[in-house]
Amino acid sequence: MEYIIGSTNPAKVKAAKDVLEAHFPEAILIENEVESGVSKQPFGDEETRLGAINRALRSSGMKKEAIGIGLEGGVRVLEEQMYLCNWGALVLPDGKRFIAGGAQIPLPNEIATKVADGHELGPVVDNYFESIGIRNKEGAIGMFTAHAVNRDDLFTHIMQLLIGQLKYYQQSQS
Repeated sequence: MEYIIGSTNPAKVKAAKDVLEAHFPEAILIENEVESGVSKQPFGDEETRLGAINRALRSSGMKKEAIGIGLEGGVRVLEEQMYLCNWGALVLPDGKRFIAGGAQIPLPNEIATKVADGHELGPVVDNYFESIGIRNKEGAIGMFTAHAVNRDDLFTHIMQLLIGQLKYYQQSQS
């Protein structure tokens, strides 16, 4: 079976590849950058979730019989505190969807203020840590957890939830 992930971000691709290899070793993973259809910095669970769904739908539609994967990171506010949030979606060729959300941690106020002012999280975190390309490596989660959990870990967890739902669905259809 072919899977198309709607991103070329190394953390997202690694997560998809690792989980697919563990559950479906015969799977072929194709990377393809697609538009999320949401803002560059998704704000709120709804927008972040929609970005993941859009990426999965657009990926699935690229090739007949391919399963689309969409992974999206964003931020959300809960009780005046900004948190990282992450969502994923898997879309089967027949349109059936599986959706999962991931772990969340609060962002430091200095970061949250800049994101709330309209800046994208990735460059803000790069500036904060005087680095470049953190979103393509450990991600904000890696930096703010002292590398205890990196960005690919978050997306790996989401992929496990998606593949677990897919396997359950396949078993229930037998």
